[in-house]
Amino acid sequence: MIYLIIGNKGAGKTKRLIDLVNGAVEKSNGNVVCVEKERLLTYNVNYRARLVETDHYKVSGYDAFYGFLSGLVAGDHDITDILVDATLKIGGRDYEALANFLEKVSELSKIAEQDFTFTVSCDESDLPARIFDFCEKI
Repeated sequence: MIYLIIGNKGAGKTKRLIDLVNGAVEKSNGNVVCVEKERLLTYNVNYRARLVETDHYKVSGYDAFYGFLSGLVAGDHDITDILVDATLKIGGRDYEALANFLEKVSELSKIAEQDFTFTVSCDESDLPARIFDFCEKI
């Protein structure tokens, strides 16, 4: 399943994501991965969660981002949750491209039987309505 934490800057999205990462670590029988654009969450996230920064791997744009997430899934079959902070900073502010990306990730989620959670820094009304056909707001 794809979950979205939506809100403008300062709405507490990252704090909520940190709580979700730490909660997932406690209940997961596998690995929890937290993806961030740059190294910011090191001291906030439980040490058992794997922190991955996309800037380190030169990931930018939604096509590269999808390939990156697919590689994570293919490389470790024990991942139960992937949580992503700063989605629009990694992929870009093109909301239609975001919708296409999330639709592909939704299919990946079904194939891999893993949940994905993304923070999206914008108003919910800015997003194409079709996003909510395959994503759930939390």
